[in-house]
Amino acid sequence: MTHTVKEIGTALGMDVLGAVSLKVTGVAEPAVAKPEHLVIAMTPEFIADLPRGAARVAVLPQDTDWQDLGLEAAIIAPRPRYAMSGVTAMMDPGQGWANGIHPSAVIDESARIDAGVSIGPLSVIGPRAHIGGGTRIGPQCHVGADSVIGADSLLREGVRIGARATIGERLFAQPGAVVGGDGFSFVTPETSSVEQARRTLGDSGDTASQSWARIHSLGSVTIGDDVELGANCTIDSGTVRDTCIGPGTKIDNLVMIGHNVEVGRDCLLCGMVGIAGSTRIGNNVVLAGQTGVSDNIFIGDNVITGGGTIVLSNIPAGRVMLGYPAMKMDGHIDLYKRLRRLGRVFDDVAALKKAVFKSSQSE
Repeated sequence: MTHTVKEIGTALGMDVLGAVSLKVTGVAEPAVAKPEHLVIAMTPEFIADLPRGAARVAVLPQDTDWQDLGLEAAIIAPRPRYAMSGVTAMMDPGQGWANGIHPSAVIDESARIDAGVSIGPLSVIGPRAHIGGGTRIGPQCHVGADSVIGADSLLREGVRIGARATIGERLFAQPGAVVGGDGFSFVTPETSSVEQARRTLGDSGDTASQSWARIHSLGSVTIGDDVELGANCTIDSGTVRDTCIGPGTKIDNLVMIGHNVEVGRDCLLCGMVGIAGSTRIGNNVVLAGQTGVSDNIFIGDNVITGGGTIVLSNIPAGRVMLGYPAMKMDGHIDLYKRLRRLGRVFDDVAALKKAVFKSSQSE
């Protein structure tokens, strides 16, 4: 993966200065960079580390004196972290998979495989599945019956796509992602203790023990274009209608999305987020790590939650939330500050009680 400084700058649409014909073969952090490496110096700390390494070229913020840093060339980025997206895409060596269809892959004769598709060892493509052109499917993947995967997608090792899923173009699925497992839906013949406790907010009543009966998932999963799925994330099928993930949404590792959930476009669902069934999430929502969302509620557009937030009720558009239960972040932080002062308050009250007691004795 060798590129000249000029090629990189042209591809990123950024200004290049100095020896633009220099060639780079990879990316490294400043302190350990070798002469053939490109450095992305996003912060003053990274810039200060440049003299410790041997890099000759770096991506730098505007108004940085690159020559004073001993560099031979520079790529000037208005937003260096954003430049990382383009640079890493150019420098990504991929997984080393061979092109074409591996002899050990099992492809149903009724499946439709478009031009330029690669399918890795021991992967299975089910009946009537349709794989769009240019898609790369890694080893030990499974694509279920009647599923559709759009063009130019990438399925890493061990991805599982259930039957009847409809997925747009440019899906990027990390190892172990599962789309289309059955929803976690069970019911009892009579009102259960769980239903009673939810109705009364605490009293499970005297309901008898009962066995659970499965509610089967007749729906599947619909995913828009440009969606990314993290390693070992799971998206359950809908009960009757499909679970839906909007275009541009990025889902992190170990995220669990329940049946019938609707997620809007360009959302970020960070590691270990859990979303219970039939919840609706708007556009451009960011749920930080370990956020939990109760079932059958709505989260409006542009909502942000902090890490570990537990959402138990609807959230209007634009709110920034934190805590258990979720509340506006500034209010939660103020409450936490007050909570930390409780010890002093108790001490002050005890001292006041002692002073009042002594005063009453002296009278």
